[in-house]
Amino acid sequence: MILFSFFKNEVLTMLGMDLKGKKAFVAGIGDDQGYGWAIAKALAEAGAEIIVGTWAPIYKIFTTSWETGKFDESRQLSDGSLMTIAKVYPMDASFDTPDDVPEEIRENKRYKAYSGYTLSEVAAAVEKDFGQIDILVHSLANAPEVKKPLLETSRAGYLAAMSSSAYSFVSLVKFFGPFMPPGSSALNLTYLASERAVPGYGGGMSSAKAALESDTRTLAWEVGRKWGIRINAISAGALGSRAARAIGFIGKMIEYAHQNAPLSKELKAEEVGKTGCFLLSPLASAITGVTLYVDNGLHAMGVAVDSPSLKEDSKEEALQNA
Repeated sequence: MILFSFFKNEVLTMLGMDLKGKKAFVAGIGDDQGYGWAIAKALAEAGAEIIVGTWAPIYKIFTTSWETGKFDESRQLSDGSLMTIAKVYPMDASFDTPDDVPEEIRENKRYKAYSGYTLSEVAAAVEKDFGQIDILVHSLANAPEVKKPLLETSRAGYLAAMSSSAYSFVSLVKFFGPFMPPGSSALNLTYLASERAVPGYGGGMSSAKAALESDTRTLAWEVGRKWGIRINAISAGALGSRAARAIGFIGKMIEYAHQNAPLSKELKAEEVGKTGCFLLSPLASAITGVTLYVDNGLHAMGVAVDSPSLKEDSKEEALQNA
């Protein structure tokens, strides 16, 4: 085991993936199923210290699950050790400052036990506790009306999706950027619905993902020049995580990808995690402003090859009717 650990560290060092001494803040982890967790685990494999921001209403659930060992199997790293988290902060990415928090939220029983959960306060606490961070990961998305078609989405629902899923990345970079040294990097997660119509992915989420990708390019310019920080995005394929199940048809999207993507295989969270680690590491030191697809190639397809219209009997019927 000692020899394997030594060999692994040597390989990581040669590849520029040695992140020992680096601190990573991952916003949006709520369990051990999603892409945020997978990225955190890949960063931990490379030696980074992991700091987590989790949605305030599920903070107690997450920390209790962690403490009772519910995530122990998922935490296991390749050398047999367990991924550790230096600290978990309750946060709500919908609010920048305490003045932004409505009274009904402050008094809500799911929030009342906590303070300092707005983004400016979390950033200040992280700076106080850790001094600086080198890596920032945005794994956040929420749309209260995600199951509604865009035409049926209310203004409030649309703006909520934009706030939680897109502007939250701008805000994170704004508040964390000042204590991220030159050469640091930030990453967000987007989805193909930003540029292609995906019926059922509603409530303004497709619009929010489009905004997120546009902001990735603009922020790459602004913070690259201002602080020397790189900004990138991963457009990840469908994953059957607990959060993704909220849209209601994630199983069908996974099956659609399996039938139509160039690589007809299951997309694993760890594949996105490793790609995220690459983009956040020195190996990607000249890459910024990029949206990188990790979806088994589904984004490259112009037609659904399992469409009934492409079947032989459909072609013959069309010819007969011509």
